[in-house]
Amino acid sequence: MIESLTDTVLLNNEVRMPGFGLGVFQVSNEDTVLSVQKAIEAGYVSIDTAQIYGNEAGVGEGIRRGLASTGKKREELFITTKLWNHHLDYDQTITEFNDSLVKLGLDYLDLYLIHWPGNNEFLEPWTAMEDLYLSGKIKALGVSNFEIHHLKTLLETTRIKPVINQVELHPRMAQNEIRAFGKEHEILTEAWSPLMQGKLLEDDTILNLASKHNKSAAQIILRWHIQNDIIVIPKSVKEARIKSNAAIFDFELSKDDLAMIDQLDDGTRVGPNPDTFFFE
Repeated sequence: MIESLTDTVLLNNEVRMPGFGLGVFQVSNEDTVLSVQKAIEAGYVSIDTAQIYGNEAGVGEGIRRGLASTGKKREELFITTKLWNHHLDYDQTITEFNDSLVKLGLDYLDLYLIHWPGNNEFLEPWTAMEDLYLSGKIKALGVSNFEIHHLKTLLETTRIKPVINQVELHPRMAQNEIRAFGKEHEILTEAWSPLMQGKLLEDDTILNLASKHNKSAAQIILRWHIQNDIIVIPKSVKEARIKSNAAIFDFELSKDDLAMIDQLDDGTRVGPNPDTFFFE
């Protein structure tokens, strides 16, 4: 379990990744600039974006401003983006990667993810990603929204095992089976939409625990992730909330607290089902 905003977890390729970061899903390019800058100034070192978000350029500018204002070096940050792998062959994957790198203003990525499995539309792009990894352009490779059967297919053919599976994960979609499979195969689990797009912030169980610990509902939920060894990337564009989301290392949920939150798991999604989302 991580114990600070900059604490890291060890990936299966010996690279270390922060266990807590900032996500920028559904954030405009303009708002992303300030969000990323303020996050870096608040001590965040991990930033997660994606090609399809349309804000990689904003992330890049936010990184530049954040580094300039804090004096940090690029090497102190951990930057993730994702490949929109719809109908991409090997060469197209290389092109899309390079385009993301240009928009971000970086010369390497810390983590590059296949965004969706689609109808098994990941095998050829993964081969290209492996070669980019072997050339030193990417520090670690991972996947997003993969079910267990997608992971099995990839593991049967891959030269390089994914280090991360980033999935929708929150107390109402705890992903216990995927987490167990990942642990068995040294693939860490990372949560997107950890707050269920805000839908859990008024839940009675969460609010009662927030009152008990004198914390916000969001802090209770994010602490649940941390104590379950789940990498988490909450989104916010407001500086106060960016700071508040990270203020979760001065308290601990008890076993009974965790059990109460665990009981909320009913498999409810707010995002697409990976088995039926085959791109558009």
